[in-house]
Amino acid sequence: MYTLIAIAGLGVLCLIAEIFNARKAIVPITIVGLLAILGLTATGFNATAATYNNMIVFDKFATSFSCLFILLTVFLIALTPSFHEKQIQKISDFVSIKLFLLTGAVAMVAFGNLSMFFLGIEILSISLYVLAASDRLSLKSNEAGMKYFLMGAFASGFILFGIALIYGAIGSFDMAVIQEAGNSADVEDWFYIGAILLSIGMLFKIAAAPFHFWAPDVYEGSPALTTALMSTLAKVVAMAAFFKLVSAMNVNLPESSTTALMIISILSMTIGNIMALRQTNVKRMLAFSGISHAGFMVMTLLAVSSSAGVLLYYTSAYSLAGIAAFSVVLYVTKGKNNEDIFNFNGLGKTSPLLAGILTCSLLSMAGIPIFSGFFAKVFLFGQMLNAGHIALVIIAVVNSIISVGYYFKLILAMYTKDATEEARPIPFVYHAVAIVAIVLNIALGLYPSFVLEAIN
Repeated sequence: MYTLIAIAGLGVLCLIAEIFNARKAIVPITIVGLLAILGLTATGFNATAATYNNMIVFDKFATSFSCLFILLTVFLIALTPSFHEKQIQKISDFVSIKLFLLTGAVAMVAFGNLSMFFLGIEILSISLYVLAASDRLSLKSNEAGMKYFLMGAFASGFILFGIALIYGAIGSFDMAVIQEAGNSADVEDWFYIGAILLSIGMLFKIAAAPFHFWAPDVYEGSPALTTALMSTLAKVVAMAAFFKLVSAMNVNLPESSTTALMIISILSMTIGNIMALRQTNVKRMLAFSGISHAGFMVMTLLAVSSSAGVLLYYTSAYSLAGIAAFSVVLYVTKGKNNEDIFNFNGLGKTSPLLAGILTCSLLSMAGIPIFSGFFAKVFLFGQMLNAGHIALVIIAVVNSIISVGYYFKLILAMYTKDATEEARPIPFVYHAVAIVAIVLNIALGLYPSFVLEAIN
């Protein structure tokens, strides 16, 4: 509970700092404050605390994912001043919106009541709508914001209707009551319909097929930093919340739900990878890559009783690689009207360090050793083999091989093509964030038990 209050208070403090014209202090103070909140959250790791009549429950699951969300937000806020240097007078708005988004993210994994879950998802969604359309002079940004708002509103409607039907069947919003009632044999049919509608809404939020059509256009049109946020923090938050919902309701769902999740996983992996092969725009390519990774993440829902640690590890590996990759993308595409691959031609010669970091990030996403992305897939496939889903693992391995094709298309452009522009100064923060993120990614690969055993 103190984590939520501290993050929201920090967001309000950013807005107050603007009143006193203290723009230069906003980002450093916010980063220090978030690191302090990260420490505060981590200290309660082994404790389980429920507050406000079980509205908010901080257990190992909520604490672990909250720490990941805070760390990702630190990276995103650190990149904010350099990216928005032409809108520096609005820096307090961009930082505070990200902090309020983080508040919604933490609420989405620490909820003990469906009403708190819906509040969290709306806080997060509204923040994303604003950030997607934040470049008001860009037609693409305005289009992305409108598309995301309309599609997000429909998804929120499905979620709200699903919650209403679950309440009608169980008579409570409390997750503990819902889980207990789910064990009984005489639960109303409305419960199943509500669970399906809730799942449809969450599958939209993680951009899993066939609810993925919004992602490429919104990712391409949004400002690059917002795309980085959607691709990493927002996707991980939605997946963690979805996992928590399924783990509570899984006790009463029919066997057909397993088949449906397998089909969604296969569709997401296959459609995402095949469409990514055809892309020349890096943001669209990473959007389809994210759809593919959503398919891998959905696999954890097939063994919710034992895969919480695997989900935390996979999301950590994916999001850290994404942050490192987007740090390079922000630098390369800065001041350009597009994010096409030819902009990365010769980056290995003009900026070897950033090219190396981007290469490492893409190799991690592809599942190449020694990066944590490789171990994440190994642990995930092991879980699925233990659960008896051999065919699904074979399809996932084939899709991992396919993904190497489009990741290497970008790597080859950096090292085999002539540079499209001369070397230019690189802001320190791009180097710092990219290096720290990829080092953490490699560290997770070397010491996987640190994350894998955090929840179990």
